[in-house]
Amino acid sequence: MDTSDRDEDPNANEPPEEEEERRGREICFDGCGRPCSVCICPYLPPSPIPTSTHILVLHHPHELRRNRLATLPALTRSLLHLHSLSGRRLHPSSSSLLTSSSSTPLLLFPSPNSIPLSLWASQNPPSARPNLNLIVLDGTWAQAKEMAAASGPFLSSIGAIQVSLEVDEGVDGESTFESELVLKKEPFKGCVSTIEAVARALRILEPEEKVAVEVEETLLRVLRAMVGFQKRHLKPIKPRPRLTKRGHLLLPSNSNA
Repeated sequence: MDTSDRDEDPNANEPPEEEEERRGREICFDGCGRPCSVCICPYLPPSPIPTSTHILVLHHPHELRRNRLATLPALTRSLLHLHSLSGRRLHPSSSSLLTSSSSTPLLLFPSPNSIPLSLWASQNPPSARPNLNLIVLDGTWAQAKEMAAASGPFLSSIGAIQVSLEVDEGVDGESTFESELVLKKEPFKGCVSTIEAVARALRILEPEEKVAVEVEETLLRVLRAMVGFQKRHLKPIKPRPRLTKRGHLLLPSNSNA
């Protein structure tokens, strides 16, 4: 029988190493949008999780174009009430969420004037904070500081309260080799990725315990998967001792000293 007209898979006899390389170049267009070799679709929720808190993420214009480790794409596929916009500052026309007179805006960003989020939440029960809007800045640490400063006057005009997770700028941040939740070296202790910051914040802010736990566990599962893929492409090195600003030596957690 003549089989010359049959369609054949051009990759049928492809060597394993070439198949792996080709797969690494293919993109998961119908899912996470990442290369198929590092696809995180199995770790994403079946459908975006609804939360009572609305999350507004202002991401720096360079963040998604230049940062292959950006966590915002995974975050938008995980949370139903997450809204992202590109820019260097917030202003009245950025989002209707910010100009609603009945909303409670929170800026999640550490500074000397910020209030610990856990403290603010304990002083303001869910009944006292209707229509909660959590504002998050997505970019490098330097970019986030610039966006916070540029957005400051507008956020003050709408009564936004600046809150933060626990941070310590006097202690060096962890690296990918030291934590399963760190995609790249952080500038100081408590400085985390956007997806982890949102996970920790919603664990505190969501009024329903079941939803709060589900959100945190889901987002951290996605982050661990991303870090796992990242570690596969890194050469193992011995973590350097971390120093405080006062010069005190902090030995790595795996040190036998």
